[in-house]
Amino acid sequence: MNQAADGPAPAARWALAQDAIALIAIDPHGLGGIVLRARAGPVRERWLAALAATLPDRQRKLPAHATEGRLIGGLDLGATLASGRPVAERGLLAQAHGGLITAAMAERMSATVAALLGQALDTGYVTLARDGFSDRHAARFGVVALDESAGDEEHVPAALTDRLAFHLELEGIASTDTGVTAPGAERIALARRQLRQVEVPDALIDALCAAADALGVASLRAWTQAVHAARCCAALDGRTLADESDAALAARLVLAPRATRLPAPPATPQDASEPSEAEPSEAEPPQPPAPPPQHDPADPPAADPPPDTRDAEQSACVDQASLQDIVLAAAAAAIPPGLLARIKNAGRTANRGSVSGRTGAYRKAGVRGRPIGVKPGDRRSGARLSVIETLRAAAPWQRLRRCQPGMALSPLRVVVRAQDFRVLRHRERSETTTIFVVDASGSAAIHRLAEAKGAVELLLADCYVRRDQVALIAFRGSTAETLLPPTRSLVRAKRSLGGLPGGGATPLAAGIDAAGVLALNVRRHGATPTIVFLTDGRANIARDGSPGRARAEADADAAARTFAASGFATLLLDISPRAQPQAQALANHLGAAYLALPYADARGMSSVVRAFLPGAVA
Repeated sequence: MNQAADGPAPAARWALAQDAIALIAIDPHGLGGIVLRARAGPVRERWLAALAATLPDRQRKLPAHATEGRLIGGLDLGATLASGRPVAERGLLAQAHGGLITAAMAERMSATVAALLGQALDTGYVTLARDGFSDRHAARFGVVALDESAGDEEHVPAALTDRLAFHLELEGIASTDTGVTAPGAERIALARRQLRQVEVPDALIDALCAAADALGVASLRAWTQAVHAARCCAALDGRTLADESDAALAARLVLAPRATRLPAPPATPQDASEPSEAEPSEAEPPQPPAPPPQHDPADPPAADPPPDTRDAEQSACVDQASLQDIVLAAAAAAIPPGLLARIKNAGRTANRGSVSGRTGAYRKAGVRGRPIGVKPGDRRSGARLSVIETLRAAAPWQRLRRCQPGMALSPLRVVVRAQDFRVLRHRERSETTTIFVVDASGSAAIHRLAEAKGAVELLLADCYVRRDQVALIAFRGSTAETLLPPTRSLVRAKRSLGGLPGGGATPLAAGIDAAGVLALNVRRHGATPTIVFLTDGRANIARDGSPGRARAEADADAAARTFAASGFATLLLDISPRAQPQAQALANHLGAAYLALPYADARGMSSVVRAFLPGAVA
């Protein structure tokens, strides 16, 4: 086997990628498959060519927008139209039995396709129950999911990645680092026959389990996949018993890419100057030794355990601890660069709101966007007709329609009715409208408005490119006012913001209500609203305009809870000189992310919006 270096150098990562090819070729279904994170280029093409060489004529390609019928099978359109009777065909999953399925652009894979792949990986079968057919086919295959995503906006579905043993990343590997090649097809064929005879000692299984726990790998599938990978490593070397080198390589390939934390450093011995629990301190005199136990002379003398047994037990404990250290060190050295930082950022992004991505939530579209299937419809509605699916819907009825009066001598090869028409369905991301809600009350309001104005202008510069919008609401005195409706016009924004007076009371509830109304209106028009509150969280004017801090704070809390029920992505910036508990409590009621920015300027505000809000312009 190729032994990777101790560090995640490009050449070492390429060697691990070649090891993954060899192992997945031995048992594609047992290991599930590979998630390959890499852009299209010569390095990825070389890796795919090496994979194809290990499994010749046993790979199938999964189109990016494959339908359910293409995966599990159904009506064979050509054979049905030629014979005049329904003919079934096997789907792609059954055709890939014993081999691999390569899924391009897997980060765009739908939940339906991921579920079908996951079900086949779990059971080894695919069940056909559609188009009037019912059958079951063997489908034991592996999946190679090509992740071509550029950032954190899109990911391969978690339901699929958890079932794939190896997660590889080729970014940062140059063509000069690709000297190592995977073993040939003959050696892999011998290893495949040897695999059933390979055993993994319990000590190796315990070491892999300890390494998974130390790295924060929560999935039980990862541990079992690592054990099976160790078996495949031993089979590739022609051995029937896995050893520590097999477990170390399995930990590098399976556990290291799933790490969520670095292993804890080893415990340091206690300083000799500090009294330990085992040694008596000066304050406490040592206790007298206990008297030896009294034995009855009639009892036979107790036999001491053989010294060789004690030595064997101590040696086994030392060997087990050493084995766990070796496996854990191998996994820690193979953690991909930047993995923990990406996990941290992904977790922070997941808590920002209910929308996904940075350009708005998905919505249904007519003729533009990403295809997501077909539906019965009329082409006169402007939707695009799916000819293949229309013929597929009409094919089972041809014999019956030929028997109708006047159709026997018809020159039409296929009789299509209006109910057979199938049109394409699309979805696209909506625009994002960022709504700033600014507290314009108090003596320092003029400074906050100037900062908000600068932040809006900076974000508007990006809106020209991304086709997003910005709006502004200010609340002071007894009411809230929409100063800037959703717009992309920088000139209009400057005119609306200029000359706004500051000071007065704080009608916080009115500001929250105005933000909710505007956000709902934005959502009704098909855009995705994201709201940024700039306030210290203190209120002294109630909803009806009457003064009183207690009632004003109660109204603000009620308005915030109502606002949170709409599920908008929200950020609250605490702009008071010191972080206030009222602002933190208000953010919790709003369901918003909270950040204290007592001295924020325009550029700082705009960067915070970009970093924390999923709907903000980038």
